[in-house]
Amino acid sequence: MTELKHTGKCVIFSAPSGAGKTTIVHHLLTHLKELEFSISACSRAPRHNETDGKDYYFIGVEGFRKKIEEGAFVEWEEVYTDNYYGTLVSELERIWKNGHVVIFDVDVVGGLNLKKKLGKHALAVFVQPPTVADLEKRLRHRSTETEEKIQTRLAKAKLELSHADQFDVILLNDHLETACEEAKQLVKKFIHA
Repeated sequence: MTELKHTGKCVIFSAPSGAGKTTIVHHLLTHLKELEFSISACSRAPRHNETDGKDYYFIGVEGFRKKIEEGAFVEWEEVYTDNYYGTLVSELERIWKNGHVVIFDVDVVGGLNLKKKLGKHALAVFVQPPTVADLEKRLRHRSTETEEKIQTRLAKAKLELSHADQFDVILLNDHLETACEEAKQLVKKFIHA
């Protein structure tokens, strides 16, 4: 990994797919102007509603592997076969240079890897769904995944839930408005500490 030239504050939101972390992160970005979203790089193709450079940097499998070799990532992971996600060093440095606090929306392994690298500069929040059944309902409601993908995501979610206690905070998302407000208070306290 390329060494970070400067380390500012970071807020990491992780959760199993479908737990509501992206909705909470969007809420925080709307209400806390100090935050700037860290756009992850990935090897997959964009979904119909995603934009390169806004939702992700879509760099393809070969492009991603080349960046790994160059040491361009703070953290990266092969989530599924040939399906890579990671955080570029250049992305963090861009946000800190703008005087902002980085906010991440990453999977559980990525969140733990970031916390390990960023230490006391990062607040790591695990968004926990009320139950696995609720998670399944949310994934099915999205209508973006095949049955096979849903089953793969649910199996992964069960494993991810076992890592919740490794985060600084577990935020239960059984009522979205309440979870958003609790997240806002947590992040404000961390930013201004």
